[in-house]
Amino acid sequence: MLLGMGTVFVFLAILVIVTTTLSTLVQKYGAVQPAELIPGAAGQLDEATLLAVISAAIHAHRSKQ
Repeated sequence: MLLGMGTVFVFLAILVIVTTTLSTLVQKYGAVQPAELIPGAAGQLDEATLLAVISAAIHAHRSKQ
């Protein structure tokens, strides 16, 4: 019983070390910078255009099924 518990403890300790190391590496080297927003681009769609885009998306989704 002690051997099994020791094996699980060692495995979990290694798992924590590997996960922490990978998390650190991703934060250091793999950080993706968010795209810069174009000033004024958010307010360019009026309600009619937005409604048309949403309707087209719903229609495309339903036609796939």
